[in-house]
Amino acid sequence: MVNDSLVADYLDHLTKERDVSPNTASAYERDLREFTSFLSRYYGGAEWGWQGVDRIAMRGFLGHLSKRGLGKRSMARTLSAIRSFYKYLHRNEIVDTNPARTVGAPRLDKYLPGYLDRAQIDLLFEAATLRASDGNFVAVRNLAMLELFYSTGMRLSELQGLSRGDLDMLSPQAKVRGKGRKERIVPVGDHALRALRVYEDKRDDLLKAIGPKADRHAVFVGRTGKRIGVRAIQKAVGSFLDLIDEDAGLSVHSLRHTFATHLLDAGADLRAVQELLGHASISTTQIYTHTSVERLKQVYQKSHPRA
Repeated sequence: MVNDSLVADYLDHLTKERDVSPNTASAYERDLREFTSFLSRYYGGAEWGWQGVDRIAMRGFLGHLSKRGLGKRSMARTLSAIRSFYKYLHRNEIVDTNPARTVGAPRLDKYLPGYLDRAQIDLLFEAATLRASDGNFVAVRNLAMLELFYSTGMRLSELQGLSRGDLDMLSPQAKVRGKGRKERIVPVGDHALRALRVYEDKRDDLLKAIGPKADRHAVFVGRTGKRIGVRAIQKAVGSFLDLIDEDAGLSVHSLRHTFATHLLDAGADLRAVQELLGHASISTTQIYTHTSVERLKQVYQKSHPRA
């Protein structure tokens, strides 16, 4: 924990009053720890207070982050954490101004997220289905995970944290706990349902063999019967994505991008896709429309006689 009592109070406020997720609280703690450490060096070991931190010190901190090789997105997130902290101090009349508000965040580079086209998706599931055909527990589980990722657009942490009570196979739908512990309901497609039912039979057999030490709440478990970890999911999914295109830099998150892109390509409403993805802002979802437009331009250039 950060030693400064005001930072500790703020972190306590985040977890108890704002009910932020443990990951968010840890990220804020990490950012504020680095900021506090920088200020101690910046002021040469002399006593300093939050009231005295000015715009020049803030710019110095951003320069420090840049020299450390931090990306623009990470720098913007760190600056956001400091702004939020100072907002808390100002609201409690501990400081008069928020120096972080006077410093602009680094302009983020626009990028088009990686995704798989329809042919690649077909290849992905052909490979996963073939591996699962012999009934091996891990292969059957991995197919179910792939199907659920593509069917729902879940984040990695959301799928990893799924419990059996979150899945309603009759509706069919899943209750997902997203960022900020916000819950949303997402539909589950037929292909994913079939894969999940086969996996559930294999999982129940495994848990029965392991006995009371097994985790009977988690949807996805490893061979030991414990909830599968994030890295194990990344490794399992990554092995299939490498088969499709090893040099494309595809990741688990690419399945979420693919889910959104394919929905929009088929004419889905942007607001509906926003709800399915659990985005707080429509602007976050709009990146996927850029993906669709770019592909349309490519089709136009290849197909139009006078392009």
